[in-house]
Amino acid sequence: MLGLLLSHLVQQGTLTVVWPNGDTSVFGSGSPRATVRLNGRSTPWRLALNPELALGEAYMDGRLNLLSGTIADLLEILISNMGRHAPWIARLKRICRGWVRLVSQFNPAGRARKNVASHYDLSSKLYDLFLDSDRQYSCAYFPEPKMSLEAAQLAKKRHIAAKLNLDRPGLKVLDIGSGWGGLALDLARDGKADVQGITLSTEQLEMANARAQSMGLSDRCRFDLKDYRAVEGTFDRIVSIGMFEHVGVGYYDAFFGKVAELLAPDGAALLHTIGRTDPPGGTNPWVAKYIFPGGYTPALSEVAAAIERHGLYIMDVEVLRLHYAETLKEWRMRFLRNRNKAAALYDERFCRMWEFYLAGAEMSFRHDHLVVFQVQLARRVDALPITRDYMMESERALRLGAMERGQRAHEAA
Repeated sequence: MLGLLLSHLVQQGTLTVVWPNGDTSVFGSGSPRATVRLNGRSTPWRLALNPELALGEAYMDGRLNLLSGTIADLLEILISNMGRHAPWIARLKRICRGWVRLVSQFNPAGRARKNVASHYDLSSKLYDLFLDSDRQYSCAYFPEPKMSLEAAQLAKKRHIAAKLNLDRPGLKVLDIGSGWGGLALDLARDGKADVQGITLSTEQLEMANARAQSMGLSDRCRFDLKDYRAVEGTFDRIVSIGMFEHVGVGYYDAFFGKVAELLAPDGAALLHTIGRTDPPGGTNPWVAKYIFPGGYTPALSEVAAAIERHGLYIMDVEVLRLHYAETLKEWRMRFLRNRNKAAALYDERFCRMWEFYLAGAEMSFRHDHLVVFQVQLARRVDALPITRDYMMESERALRLGAMERGQRAHEAA
């Protein structure tokens, strides 16, 4: 059965399979190329009946091994062909996942915190192995070719800060899902804003507050362990980067209702989230089980409908294409360079899981309808300038300010 599925699926790229009995089959032609060995008589059947879950598990457990090529090559062959030649059974399974997504993404506050902890409360040392020095764990922004990951993540933060239009000191800013604090600290330092960051990760909270203390920003940049639904007050700006994917479809109204409640009448908000360019669907079962339980990648139609129901204006939408693929490639290469250190922290099975996650995500952004949406919101139609020029001017000013600080630090050294 698996051989029949692969013969239909693999048209571009060459996949060679060494079956458990030693026989060999070749599917497709051209590049990329990968050769896999399947171990165990049940493995081909598992892959045929539930490939989206079983493929990752077979790789993690050593029942699928690469004899040539890499896991990234294998996933590029499969994912790139899936968009063009997916068997009808695979298309049907995706539709069915969409039907049951409200159950799988049941994310009340207690469960949301547990889901976040399962990923973001992993060893702090793990994230040092593949993230940039600022620990930006979301899509970087590559306005120029061949930028380093550090430069691209800094460019991402400037791009977002420009869209927030921090046009005067002392603005109150809420950062929903503040991570390790990098963006909030920049907004406090460069934008002279008063920032409150919230996270559900105790590991992130501890580091973010320590960073604020060490940078002398604790007076205007604070971090709390808090669910967005528990926040009170009024904020001039609200920003959420890479958190909306964990909200869950059934909670979009709660999220945007809270944004509308917290946002000042003349305020602005910026949502940065992974999104899909095809119709609403469901979460890949392997990702939901091992990487992001409760997570979901929305279609823009789902996000826009929820925004409209709460009286918010969509002021600007930008679609970042392939930026996350390049980000994930950098993360994957850094992880591979530090793979021995990761194995010392956890074990070989964990390393295989993390490799599969990073490679699969990268290829999904290259070949399977994933992008990043940046959606700018306001409660009043006149809350922001009526042309986008202010964004470019602000971004340029932030870039020049960073260059001047770097020059002063160099001279002081």
